[in-house]
Amino acid sequence: MKKYFLLFTFLFGMFLGCSQGFKKTEITVTRADNSSVVLKVELAVTDKEQQQGFMHRKNIPDGTGMIFIYDADRTLNFWMKNTPHALTIAYIDKDGIIKEFHDMTPFSEAAVSSSHSVRYALEVPQGYFKRAGIQVGDKISLPQL
Repeated sequence: MKKYFLLFTFLFGMFLGCSQGFKKTEITVTRADNSSVVLKVELAVTDKEQQQGFMHRKNIPDGTGMIFIYDADRTLNFWMKNTPHALTIAYIDKDGIIKEFHDMTPFSEAAVSSSHSVRYALEVPQGYFKRAGIQVGDKISLPQL
C-alpha cells in the first residue's frame, strides 16, 4: 500500500511540475486614460501548452494570467474542462487591442468563442479586468517573442 502511495505522490508531483513549466513574462495594459497595469503572465505558445492552459490550477492570483499566442488571426474557442478556477478571457487583435471579454465557468465544456478574428487570448482570474479598470479598447503591449 505504501508503495502505491509513493508512486501516486511521485506521479502527481510530476504532473504538477509539468503544469507549472510555462515560460513567464510581463505585459503592460495601457488604459484609455494612458495609465497602465502590469500583469505577470505565462505564455501558451505550443499546441501542448495551449491544450493544458490553466487546467487543474486551483489558485490563480490577481495580477497574473496566461496569454495564448497564435501565428495568425482566427476565431478562437476556449472551454474550461478540468479548470476549477473561474476565469475571464480577453480576446485581443494582432495590434494588441482588447476586442471583448467573456466570463468562464469552472469545469464547463461549453465553447466560449470570440466574435472577432483575433490573434491572442488572455485568461485572468474572473473579474480581474473589472477590478483593475481594464476595458474593451485598451491596448496590451506584447513582449518580443
